[in-house]
Amino acid sequence: MSLLETIRIALNSLAANKLRAILTMLGIIIGVGAVITLLALGGAIQTLVTRELQGLGSNLVFLFAGTNDPEQNRRVPPRLTNEDVAALADPLNVPAAAAVTPQLTRGALIVYAGASFDGRVAGVTANYPQVRSARVASGRFFDPSENDLRSRVAVIGADVRSTLFPDEDPVGRRIRINDVSFEVIGVMEARGGNFGPSEDNLVFVPIATAQSRLFPTPPGAVNRIDVSVVYIQAIDERSIDVVIDQVTELLRRRNGLTYQDNNFTIVTQQDLIASFGTITGALTAFLGAIAAISLLVGGIGIMNIMLVSVTERTREIGLRKAVGARRRDIRFQFVVEAVVLSMAGGFLGIALGFALSALGTALLQGVAQGAEARVQLDAVLLATLTSIAVGLVFGIYPALRASRLNPIDALRYE
Repeated sequence: MSLLETIRIALNSLAANKLRAILTMLGIIIGVGAVITLLALGGAIQTLVTRELQGLGSNLVFLFAGTNDPEQNRRVPPRLTNEDVAALADPLNVPAAAAVTPQLTRGALIVYAGASFDGRVAGVTANYPQVRSARVASGRFFDPSENDLRSRVAVIGADVRSTLFPDEDPVGRRIRINDVSFEVIGVMEARGGNFGPSEDNLVFVPIATAQSRLFPTPPGAVNRIDVSVVYIQAIDERSIDVVIDQVTELLRRRNGLTYQDNNFTIVTQQDLIASFGTITGALTAFLGAIAAISLLVGGIGIMNIMLVSVTERTREIGLRKAVGARRRDIRFQFVVEAVVLSMAGGFLGIALGFALSALGTALLQGVAQGAEARVQLDAVLLATLTSIAVGLVFGIYPALRASRLNPIDALRYE
């Protein structure tokens, strides 16, 4: 019997027992669908992570006051002052750094013409847009002289504009931040969260203005935290580790710290990727387990239905052997039928994977505009090969059992 004839018989068998075939293939359908969805979501998340990292800026190191260890914070109180920032910005102290910009972020009530917005104020330096790869949509960002003069100027985020200025140009208008009047000189482009709270609800002001007029440090404070974070941009990617070493050595020296007593935390973009990878890894493991279990169940289902088929077709097997069919012919027939059954489930699983990927895209669009769970050709090929492999593995035993039937006993079977 030729391969095409064997495939035709297998397809006729599926058509004659549709419900039984679908129930048999259910595990394969779910398993292959999970594999397709897993690969599509993995690619979408990887693209999203890359895009978010690009939004953070290039070759950045993030410096925070304090550590994640409460006991260490009690032993060595967190401290990050303006003087520390000035020392970090000195090329003699951190020669591997291309730029340094501090940021002080606090919640604030922003008011304009009776409308209010519960947002956040970010005090930064004039080089913030260059370091953080941020762009001004209209107007301008403030310059170093406005920071030195503690000028009351502000650049608002996209959400602030849409709330307070839905129908007018905000540039040149005056807003009140914690009851202090500021002139709006620019509007930032929308950029979302970038691994954190949305930056579109921020109002940027000169950091000297924020520290003196909005959020002054209490007098007599010993362990001051003048800034929330310091962004340090390395000269290039290869210099990031050098920057970390130079910053660590400088702050330990300035604060009289030992090797084990840091009162600050340094985070790189690779650390953010690793943290995010933990989440995606858990998702991958979960979906992978579902896929593996479903494929196993589907394979066992195929083996069981093929054993039932062997029993139902015992007289047919005996008749074929009586007219000259060899054992390998019988084995080949039943293995091909198992593979056809598995591949049919695989194709339905691929269709399910496309549907779930489309659903995943819709869900991702709700949290990250432009994200797309796209099914790639290699995922379809992998799913097809997987379904073939399942059919081969779980079709061997029924095929062997069929080929070993005694033709005389088979012909007597009722």
